[in-house]
Amino acid sequence: MVEWKKDLGLEGRMILTMFLLAAVYLFFLVFLASMGTPQTFMLLFIALFMGAQYYYSDKLVLWTMNARLVSESEEPKLHETITRLCVIAGLPKPKVAVVDTSVPNAFATGRGPKNAVVAVTTGLMRKLDQGELEAVLAHELSHVKNRDMAILTIASFISTLAFYIVRYSFYFGAFGGNRRNSNGGFVAIWIVSILVWIISFLLIRALSRYREFAADRGSAQITGNPVNLISALRKISGTMANVPTEDLRKVEGMNAFFIIPAVSGSMMSLISTHPSMEKRIAALEKIQREIEL
Repeated sequence: MVEWKKDLGLEGRMILTMFLLAAVYLFFLVFLASMGTPQTFMLLFIALFMGAQYYYSDKLVLWTMNARLVSESEEPKLHETITRLCVIAGLPKPKVAVVDTSVPNAFATGRGPKNAVVAVTTGLMRKLDQGELEAVLAHELSHVKNRDMAILTIASFISTLAFYIVRYSFYFGAFGGNRRNSNGGFVAIWIVSILVWIISFLLIRALSRYREFAADRGSAQITGNPVNLISALRKISGTMANVPTEDLRKVEGMNAFFIIPAVSGSMMSLISTHPSMEKRIAALEKIQREIEL
């Protein structure tokens, strides 16, 4: 099993982001309490919502992508590759799925290593050579090993609460708050909820980008060859331009799960779930130099 070396700088940025998120959430909860807003019902509602998302996300993602679980007899080479990479990474073998689309991409889902699913598209398998495909699969297995689905779900908990308050508070009069709220206090709650949602949204997106860097690093450690992932990222990115727009729009909602977003833009850097291609390649080239030393 490969030794899982950590990037201390990257770890530090992730910890700082989580700390800032916790600070924003603590402020928000204290503010709601000071305004007399009943929190128990909302917290229970969001907990049930997020719990359902957490436990059934894998099935929801597979259904959304029209992904099909495949057996070893259907995709023997794909199963053999994932089995070998899992041994190197020290992971139980996940379920394997294939999505029939020309969009070259891959994703992992599931709340932990024991119930994870790794999926690839037929477009990806046609486009990449074996070394590049292994690098992409190792990236997805790194997401599983790092428990990114669980971390991002937990990080989104209070942000989701703020979003629902922003969306529905005017319909329900700040959720049945007291007279102080009915006299206009709930407008303050609404404004603060917007600020909390925006700040937490940006912090969660930053955290997502850091998790992508970490998964790239994990891929390099599992395969011992960052160059293959660089080549795969360039191929996938270059191929996206040739994929019909209609096909890209069909999977746009899954951007956060993909190794490369299906749709991106020049103004997306701050709110993107993924780092820019240039930054990812620069980080992988740095890892390559570390390996060569």
